Amino acid sequence: MAAAAAASIRERQTVALKRMLNFNVPHVKNSTGEPVWKVLIYDRFGQDIISPLLSVKELRDMGITLHLLLHSDRDPIPDVPAVYFVMPSEENIDRMCQDLRNQLYESYYLNFISAISRSKLEDIANAALAASAVAQVAKVFDQYLNFITLEDDMFVLCNQNKELVSYRGAVPIIRCSRGTAAEMVAVKLDKKLRENLRDARNSLFTGDTLGAGQFSFQRPLLVLVDRNIDLATPLHHTWTYQALVHDVLDFHLNRVNLEESSGVENSPAGARPKRKNKKSYDLTPVDKFWQKHKGSPFPEVAESVQQELESYRAQEDEVKRLKSIMGLEGEDEGAISMLSDNTAKLTSAVSSLPELLEKKRLIDLHTNVATAVLEHIKARKLDVYFEYEEKIMSKTTLDKSLLDIISDPDAGTPEDKMRLFLIYYISAQQAPSEADLEQYKKALTDAGCNLNPLQYIKQWKAFAKMASAPASYGNTTTKSMGLLSRVMNTGSQFVMEGVKNLVLKQQNLPVTRILDNLMEMKSNPETDDYRYFDPKMLRGNDSSVPRNKNPFQEAIVFVVGGGNYIEYQNLVDYIKGKQGKHILYGCSELFNATQFIKQLSQLGQK
Repeated sequence: MAAAAAASIRERQTVALKRMLNFNVPHVKNSTGEPVWKVLIYDRFGQDIISPLLSVKELRDMGITLHLLLHSDRDPIPDVPAVYFVMPSEENIDRMCQDLRNQLYESYYLNFISAISRSKLEDIANAALAASAVAQVAKVFDQYLNFITLEDDMFVLCNQNKELVSYRGAVPIIRCSRGTAAEMVAVKLDKKLRENLRDARNSLFTGDTLGAGQFSFQRPLLVLVDRNIDLATPLHHTWTYQALVHDVLDFHLNRVNLEESSGVENSPAGARPKRKNKKSYDLTPVDKFWQKHKGSPFPEVAESVQQELESYRAQEDEVKRLKSIMGLEGEDEGAISMLSDNTAKLTSAVSSLPELLEKKRLIDLHTNVATAVLEHIKARKLDVYFEYEEKIMSKTTLDKSLLDIISDPDAGTPEDKMRLFLIYYISAQQAPSEADLEQYKKALTDAGCNLNPLQYIKQWKAFAKMASAPASYGNTTTKSMGLLSRVMNTGSQFVMEGVKNLVLKQQNLPVTRILDNLMEMKSNPETDDYRYFDPKMLRGNDSSVPRNKNPFQEAIVFVVGGGNYIEYQNLVDYIKGKQGKHILYGCSELFNATQFIKQLSQLGQK
C-alpha cells in the first residue's frame, strides 16, 4: 500500500491504462500464457494520452493487435473484442452507435476519457438495443484520464475546454490569486468537489478517509496560478537541455522530429537539391542519459555526450582486442595463458553487447539532437540572448545596449529580437518614454519584426500596473566559465568554439516563489491575499474557514493559460532541496516561445 502510494503520476496513469487495456482488470506482470488478442479504438485525445506512456511493443504485449482511430474507415473483425478509449463527445457517441449497428466486433469495452453524461449513456443503450447488441457491450467505464503525462511530475490537460479533469485522491486545499482566470477555475473546482463529497454514490474520493497522497496525515495543496502573473518566462531564451529542445526543435508529446541536413551534392547546376531526411526520436524515462541531463545546462550536456562516446569506444576497442587474442594460433605458452585469462573477459564482454548496442543508440540519438540544438545556438547567438535576458530580469547592469542587439543583423531571428524586447518591456519598473519606444519600434520593424505582440503587452502592462507591481525575478546570476576542455579539443563531436559556457545559479521564478510562500506557510505580500478554499468545509467563506497551519508536504501547481519547461525545471530544482516534499506541475497547455508569441500577436490584433 505504501509503495503504491509513492507512485508518480506517470506510473499511476500507466497502471490505469494497462488495467483498461486488460478489460478493466488489474494487469499482472509476468503472467504466463498468451494475452487475449484485441483491437484498440481511440480518438485523437486517447492517442495523445497513450503515446507518451506505452510503446507499440508494450501495446502488443497487452494483446493489442491493431490500434485504430475511431473516425477512420475500419473493417469488421467479428471474432475479436474491441477496447474503446475516447472523449464522450456527440460525434464520438454517434460513431460508436454506428459500430454497434454494423456489428464490427465480438464485444465492446467502452472507456470514456472523462465522465459521460446520463443522456449520452442512454443514446448508447438505445443503439445497442436496436442492434440487438446489448449482450456484446461488456463494460462501460469513466476513466478520469483527461490529461497527458509528460514527466513523473508534469501533466498537461487534454485541450478540450468543455471537459473537466477529474482525479482520484485526496481532497486538496486550494489557493489562488484574486481577480484572475485562476480564481474562476478555483471557484468552479471548489463547487464541483463539494458536490462530489456530498454525493454518497460518487467514488471520486473513495478511501480519502484513509488518507491519500503520499502522506496519510496530510492533504495536498493545489495552487492555481494565472499565466498573467509572469509573461516574461514563456518568452525567455533558455539554457537547459529539455527546455532548449522544446524551444528550437519540433518537440511534441516527448517525441522530437529532426530534419537531417544533407550536404550540397556535386550535381549539375539547376538540379534539384537533395531531399532532407526526417528522423523521429522518443525521449522517454528509459533513456537514462535524458533522465540525467534534461535539466542540465547545454555545454554540460555536450561534454557528457562526448564522455559517453569515449567510454563506448573504449569498450568497443576492448571487445575487438579480446576477439583478436582469442584468434591466436600456435603452441606459444604465453598465448595459451593469455587465452585462458581472457576467455572470462570476452564472455563478459559478449554478454554485455546488447547493453553496448543500446548505449550506442542513445549516444547517436543525443549526438544528433544536441548537434541540432547547437546549430541554433550558434546561428542565432542564443547564449548571448539568454545571458542578456537574465541580466534584464534580475535588474543587473547591462554591458551592451538593447538597441545594438536588436540592430545587429547577425544576432538572432526577428522573433528572437521581439522576445528580448518584450522581456525588457515586461520587466521594466517604468515603461520607456514614447520617444524611446518609437526608436525601439523602428529598430524592430527594420529587423523584420511583427509589432502585434508588443501592442498586446502594452495593454496588459497598463492593466497590470493598476492591479499590482511587475513580477520580480530575483537576483539571477549567470557566470561565464572557460569552455570545457573535452568539447573544445579537435576530436570532439561538438564544435563549441564561440559559445559561452554559462553556469546557472538557482533562483526562484515567480511561480516557484508563490509555491514556496504557500507550501511553507510564509507571510509575504505577494501571496497574503490569495484565496483559500477547503472543499471539505461544507459552509464558510475565506475568512471563516479554519486554515491549515502546518507546512505542506505535497503540492500541485497548475498554471491556467499555459505552462513551459523553463518553469517546470525551476520547480524541479527547487524541490530537490526540500527533503521528503513532492510537487506536481500541470498546465492547461504546454507551449514554447514561438507558440506564445503567436498567441500574443493574435491578441494584439483584436
